[in-house]
Amino acid sequence: MASDSDYQQVIRALSERIVAAQRPIRILDALKWDAEVQADFFRHKGKKLPYVDSEYYQRQNALQFDPAKKLEEFHDIERDIRRHLGQYSGVGSIMQRMCHEYSMVVEMLVARGTPRFTEISQELYGSAEDAFHVGAPTLKDLATLMSRTLTKLAGKTVNELDEEKYTSEEAVAILAERLGKYFVDAERTPRVVLTDGIVADAAAGADRIRILNNNHYSEREIRIFEIHEGWVHLGTTLNGMSQPYCTFLSKGPPSSTVTQEGLAIITEIFTFSSWPGRLQRLTNRIIGVNMAEEGANFLEVYDFYREQGMEEADSYQCAQRVFRGSTPEGGPFTKDLSYSKGFILIYNYIRLAVQRGLVANIPLLFVGKTTLEDIHIIADLVAEGIIIPPRYTPPQFQDIAALSAWMCYSLFLNRLDLQRLATDFKAILF
Repeated sequence: MASDSDYQQVIRALSERIVAAQRPIRILDALKWDAEVQADFFRHKGKKLPYVDSEYYQRQNALQFDPAKKLEEFHDIERDIRRHLGQYSGVGSIMQRMCHEYSMVVEMLVARGTPRFTEISQELYGSAEDAFHVGAPTLKDLATLMSRTLTKLAGKTVNELDEEKYTSEEAVAILAERLGKYFVDAERTPRVVLTDGIVADAAAGADRIRILNNNHYSEREIRIFEIHEGWVHLGTTLNGMSQPYCTFLSKGPPSSTVTQEGLAIITEIFTFSSWPGRLQRLTNRIIGVNMAEEGANFLEVYDFYREQGMEEADSYQCAQRVFRGSTPEGGPFTKDLSYSKGFILIYNYIRLAVQRGLVANIPLLFVGKTTLEDIHIIADLVAEGIIIPPRYTPPQFQDIAALSAWMCYSLFLNRLDLQRLATDFKAILF
């Protein structure tokens, strides 16, 4: 009979194999369009579709691994997980699903520039038409409702916090100071660096946050970088890296991306750091993906962003996010649905956890690159000592009492008919 020590070492050995196997897989790097595609688009005054096909990806973004061998490697790891941990092991089920998802990612990258790419993307990240339960509104419905509300708020909440007065260099210095205080006891404080190679304004890696160079940022934007990229993405990475056995928690397959991005958005909301303009950007991502799912091409999505009042360069970048990995007339890469989809799933998870008295599990969302469906398994593994609790957890999730109070009211408020209230409140509101 294997001892507890043997059991723990088997878990760690299998976990390390997953970490090593996924290392050369860089999804976003494999999907990006280079600067020449953008330059050519604007040489044609934004009136001609970019020329990107399957051969473009093979030529410009060649995969740094052999797909067939990589699929075989994940298959072998999955087989060994079953052999050493058993078919119904909790921790084994998490690792097997990771292997399966990474295999799907490899297949998706092989399918770049083909219709199959979007099909796999929708399996991994979802579609704007997916329902949350029978008869429930979809993400597309959310975008429609949000757009109506946000249109009415346009220009009515702007103040000095929206002034983009900080240079990229100043933003890096401010963010580095703030993160130094948050990760004060870290073995190595995460770095904040300038970069020219990202689509977004900021992106978190394993030990750093990259800030887009030659730009200006507002206080609100820097605060979002701190919360979203720092507290959540870097925090969960460091929490995962500190695990003694389940080191796979430092790496995230697509299912954890939905949870991660949703957790980042909900933390923005709970810290009162978000604002209507931020929500409009997230809502537009849903609309852009949905347009492409319904057959719109790159020019149509680009024009949509221009109609939202965005500059040409920003509109191009947003449209590119939709079609990266695909073609300008193909289906979308649906990862950008993760932000809103993840928010809705996590918000409802927290509400139900409060309703059922299971609040102790809520901070475990930060233990690493987790997924909602694994939280009950992770709770058991924490009780066994296989997983250690998260070291870095935002204050709003440390104080479960305050969070529970918020959600108790939320459970009741959602039972009220907003349309009926609007009629009753008409004399007060108008």
